[in-house]
Amino acid sequence: MVDKAGGVKLGVFGAGGRMGREIIAAIARNPLVTLAGAVEAAGHPVVGAHLSGGLVVCSNARALAHTSDVLIDFTVPGALAVNLDAACAARRPILIGTTGLTPAQMKAIDAAAREIAVLQSANTSLGVAVLGALIAQAAARLPAWHAEIVELHHSDKADAPSGTALLLGQAIARGRGHSLPAPKAARTGKRADDEIGFASLRGGTSAGEHTVLLLGEGERLELTHRAETRAVFAVGAVTAAAWLSGRAPGRYTMADVLGT
Repeated sequence: MVDKAGGVKLGVFGAGGRMGREIIAAIARNPLVTLAGAVEAAGHPVVGAHLSGGLVVCSNARALAHTSDVLIDFTVPGALAVNLDAACAARRPILIGTTGLTPAQMKAIDAAAREIAVLQSANTSLGVAVLGALIAQAAARLPAWHAEIVELHHSDKADAPSGTALLLGQAIARGRGHSLPAPKAARTGKRADDEIGFASLRGGTSAGEHTVLLLGEGERLELTHRAETRAVFAVGAVTAAAWLSGRAPGRYTMADVLGT
């Protein structure tokens, strides 16, 4: 569904959060999309605030869904059920960038994807989407090399390893034809040859830095992505949400958006 006069109409959940604000700003800069409205939890101080185009931040997820072509959700795990319900009730595609989700919440997303188009990604950076494809190729061609992932985020980052680190771990596993085992909280003793190791660093104001190391005998390959600002995630999310408009029900990824 595309409004020919203003492009794809995007509704934003979590208008008061850091990513919500970045996404609203990115929509304003993109001529192919327009802001349909924004939602925040009832009682949040931003509810009632005025947005461009005479819009006002509300707390009614279902109302926003019915006025949008595509919904974008960068909130908290506790808000997922309400936001999925709104998307399914209105039969609107949804992009989910929330991290730290439980297995039960992932199953809820799977169920929603049988009714609507869902793009879920721990990282909506266009660069990270390409990095994942490169890593899968490298891991497939270097199957015996050890794999380690190091990630750095600001001191307020709650989940560890980060959702992006897990996404990159899945890319390694996919390239080698198996699934990603549950990561260990910390390594004690010698590494296993088939282990994918994770190290999480926290401090300062880093928006996100991820390095994948493939370590062989006498040589190593390092692939790194550094997010210098959260705006890169917002730009990627808006690009992906516009792409998601009109898609058939199912699960989609950033790789689908870029064709990687």
